[in-house]
Amino acid sequence: MASLFDIHDELDQPDDPMQVDPGAPLAVRMRPQSLDEVVGQSKLIGPGTALRRVVEGDTAMSVILYGPPGTGKTTLAHVIGRATNRRFVELSALNAGVKDVRAVIEDAKKRRRRGDEQTVLFIDEVHRFSKTQQDSLLAAVEQRTVALIAATTENPFFALVSPLLSRSLLLTLESLEDADIRSVVERALSDDRGLGGRFSIAADALNHVVRTANGDARRALTGLEAAAEIADGAGVDSIDADTVARAVDVAAVRYDRDGDQHYDVASALIKSIRGSDVDAALHYLARMITAGEDPRFIARRLVISASEDIGMADPSALQTAIAAMQAVQFIGMPEGRIPLAQAVVHLASAPKSNAAYAAINAAMADVSAGKIGTVPVHLRDGHYAGAKKLGHAQEYIYPHALDEGIAAQQYAPDVIDGKDYYEPTSRGVENAIGQRLKKIRAILRDR
Repeated sequence: MASLFDIHDELDQPDDPMQVDPGAPLAVRMRPQSLDEVVGQSKLIGPGTALRRVVEGDTAMSVILYGPPGTGKTTLAHVIGRATNRRFVELSALNAGVKDVRAVIEDAKKRRRRGDEQTVLFIDEVHRFSKTQQDSLLAAVEQRTVALIAATTENPFFALVSPLLSRSLLLTLESLEDADIRSVVERALSDDRGLGGRFSIAADALNHVVRTANGDARRALTGLEAAAEIADGAGVDSIDADTVARAVDVAAVRYDRDGDQHYDVASALIKSIRGSDVDAALHYLARMITAGEDPRFIARRLVISASEDIGMADPSALQTAIAAMQAVQFIGMPEGRIPLAQAVVHLASAPKSNAAYAAINAAMADVSAGKIGTVPVHLRDGHYAGAKKLGHAQEYIYPHALDEGIAAQQYAPDVIDGKDYYEPTSRGVENAIGQRLKKIRAILRDR
């Protein structure tokens, strides 16, 4: 089924980029015709905003539209193309290449020399372009041969080359609120471009459409259209909850393993563990597993979290995380979800400490700053010929020869001697470690 924003990408496109076939899918027919019809995104399209200035000011500024599916990126591109009275050309990064981009640019140059209207080049899914393909746009964008409008669902700071970002206005779209989705659905039910009042919908059915849309207007309209077709086939003009449930079986898990959703959900998992919210952590784990995430990636993140966020407050957390990683490799999925869940529960419910993490960072910062110093002579290797003449290891005190097993001698270089990197918390096992460490440091420094 075509999407809300699908349109043919031939160079010879209709003058009106908003013109659609009356037999097109509901989501296409209901595409807003102007900024005033756009639902949500008030921060982007309100009076005085940068986007409205682009539309109303007829400028040649290039724009990158970033946001989740179904939030109106392509709709805004078409609105801009229509409002600025320029020639609108669309390419999809799914099937276009450098040759197609250059053809549009060359045509735009010719039109510019003839004094014809400027070209708005819209590229959907621009993150799918390679670095070379993105680079092919730079000169045309820099010289404003074309006004580029690029849409992406991926974080542009990961997916797009820096020069293209620096030459464009980056606008971020947010997922639509339930009220926005409800407005879109109600408009589609009554508008002549949509269902034209031919169907009514029960309150619980409407709620189900809104809930399963998950902020995606395209998904809501696609579900509504499917429900209307089922009702029409049954010879009724009302859509009830059962009809919607048949049309929208399960809301798709919105998670892209190759995009920023991958990083966002993984980040939420780790932050939920760090925040000791076991239930939220299990939710994000379930989302990653359901989406088909590589379980080895999940296990690696848990191993890191066990040391970074729990550390010595519960040293056994690292053992659990490593055991889960090995179990996943040994038994595979779907059974691997069980040890992964056990590890998440252990890590999230464990006492937390980032003291070891902070300690290594502080030590490395000092090393990077040049605080290195020479190794004390008594600690140097004394096994090779001539070491004795240099005094290496001659005054070293063997700790095991002492009753307390701790020798009051200098270990650190002079430049950082006496500095405390590791500051244990009072949480979990680390509380006892802190008390013991205080006594150890007192012995080491009493010399």
